[in-house]
Amino acid sequence: MLNNPIEYLKGVGPQRADMLKKELGIFTFRDLLNHFPYRHIDKTKISLISDIGPQTEFIQVSGKLIRFEVMGEKRGRRLVAEIRDASGSLELVWFQGITWMQKNLTAGREYLVFGRVGFFQGNVQISHPEIEPLNPEKADGKSFLEPVYPSTEKLKARGQGGRQLAKLTQQLFQMLRPADIPEILPEFLVRQLRFPGRYQAYCSIHFPSDTEAYGQALNRLKFDEFFIAQIRMGLTKSERHRFSRGVPFAQVGSLFNSFYTNYLPFELTGAQKRVLKEIRKDTGSGRQMNRLLQGDVGSGKTIVALLSMLLAADNQYQSCLMAPTEILAAQHFESITGLLKDMPVTVRLLTGSTRARQRKEISGMAEDGSLQILIGTHALIEDAVRFQRLGLAIVDEQHRFGVAQRARLWNKAAVPPHVLVMTATPIPRTLAMTAYGDLDYSIMDELPPGRQPIQTVHRYDDRRSQVMDFIRHELQKGRQAYIIFPLIEESEKMDYENLMKGYEHVKAYFPEPAYWISMVHGRQTSEIKQTNMQRFVSHDTQIMVATTVIEVGVNVPNASVMVIESAEKFGLSQLHQLRGRVGRGSEKSYCILMTGRKLNQEARERIKTMTLTSDGFKIAEKDLEIRGPGDIEGLRQSGELNFKLASIVQDRQLLETARELAERLLDQDPDLISAENLRLKNHLFSQYGKTRWSKIS
Repeated sequence: MLNNPIEYLKGVGPQRADMLKKELGIFTFRDLLNHFPYRHIDKTKISLISDIGPQTEFIQVSGKLIRFEVMGEKRGRRLVAEIRDASGSLELVWFQGITWMQKNLTAGREYLVFGRVGFFQGNVQISHPEIEPLNPEKADGKSFLEPVYPSTEKLKARGQGGRQLAKLTQQLFQMLRPADIPEILPEFLVRQLRFPGRYQAYCSIHFPSDTEAYGQALNRLKFDEFFIAQIRMGLTKSERHRFSRGVPFAQVGSLFNSFYTNYLPFELTGAQKRVLKEIRKDTGSGRQMNRLLQGDVGSGKTIVALLSMLLAADNQYQSCLMAPTEILAAQHFESITGLLKDMPVTVRLLTGSTRARQRKEISGMAEDGSLQILIGTHALIEDAVRFQRLGLAIVDEQHRFGVAQRARLWNKAAVPPHVLVMTATPIPRTLAMTAYGDLDYSIMDELPPGRQPIQTVHRYDDRRSQVMDFIRHELQKGRQAYIIFPLIEESEKMDYENLMKGYEHVKAYFPEPAYWISMVHGRQTSEIKQTNMQRFVSHDTQIMVATTVIEVGVNVPNASVMVIESAEKFGLSQLHQLRGRVGRGSEKSYCILMTGRKLNQEARERIKTMTLTSDGFKIAEKDLEIRGPGDIEGLRQSGELNFKLASIVQDRQLLETARELAERLLDQDPDLISAENLRLKNHLFSQYGKTRWSKIS
């Protein structure tokens, strides 16, 4: 029954069905069942209009419709109505569906009105309220809690607001029987967790008898979402561990040993050694490695990547390292070729700027096997690039690539290469266990010895001269400084003008020839960017004025000051990445966050977090709390994970419980073949026959 098209539900019909499909994605009875209310209102509680105050968010009132009229013209056209009760009057306004509303309203009639309270020019009003004729004799008999469903302005304007959706859902429940919403959890789990049955949970989340019944239903259905996700990822991981083939790196040979013994520039941290052991174990197992490497800025991921590539070369396999920008790819290339300069390893760089002749030569070397390491941007995934024996694919800053883009890299070899995904944006444990539950993941939480913590301070624009004096003081000690301007993207022209204005101000404070300034931004050609960057790296210039193109990949140990202009316009993880450009040497370093005086609450919270901690994992926790996670299973990589009810931020304890129970169940029955797990298995097969993008890190 739940697969029936929505137009077959009594009270819907073709026209209304089209609206539900376009506006809310409700195509079937099942979609309507899973369109959950976002709140319930006490049907018996009707407030007085005079009760409305500055803190009132939603209100339900009843009264007589005194008047309604169309006002304004063209875009300013609106329908304005006035409703009055014994305590006062309230303005109602519609900007859409005006003709439809005119036909359905009757002056002098009593109405029940519900909506979000707003204020316009000091007057209280409700825009696009839910309105229906008042029927004092009407009795529900079932519940005093009425569900209010998410709707859209267009649906509300056509009289299809949250309350009308409640009527359709009620109609659906009159047709449904417990067999239509079968149990999916094993019986022992339902008993152990004292959950209501699945059918009862659905009844109570839509039409609860009281708040306690609603809470139990919500908890049950949130658990279902977490538990099913954890079981799916557990099965995927288990399947990969048991059945996926991988190229075996059977030996640690002369290249790895020679580099480790003779050319390693510093002693590895305990975290680096631990990760290398994990990679060695994975790649030697004969199964494909699929590992996520999290490491805070400056934790030394590049050395781990290089040693892993030498391990591949020792076993006669090729490696590639894909980075999101030309600057970062070039940085990796310079760093790796510098470290390998005395070793017999062939390394090449391939980016969008590589000339056609060089590109042809590099492709030929990759195809005939003479090239051992290829570093580049998304140019690596072009069809023209073929490898003879690709054994290891490393992706840096993986969140910058689309999932489908990364998938093309894995198809460059007959047997899928080992995969190492690196990110300098630490992922909170809660998100990691949900998003990357089907991957093995390693955490590098140690910084190389000798690094000092970066001191981060917040300064307002009106203290700019003191900030500039501080920069001058640092430059006089022989240090260098970054000054970063935001890239808002909506207006490239405005961004460019702001940057140029900022550049002129900096020049006024630091005139040539006493000081020299480099500038890097997105409008420059790759050659100019590289030249200006190189001047800063080689200390020919003391100040780098740039947009966020230098967010990752620039390594100048002598730079000790990072000034971030309009810091309130940056996200937390981006601020943390930018801050990581300083503090790379042994000298004390500083990050100065510049803002105006007017900051909203969220911006204040971000700035405060940055000044209180330099721990990337704590920052990521806060970022997750503020912004919400991305959708890891799909191709979308921002916004909420595809849970309808559960939140990995608010419901962490429930997530931990679901994960623990899912792991225990799969340990005991990895293929879900026992009788008690059969309905869980049937549900998984019936609901999730789609491509599992989550297999691709």
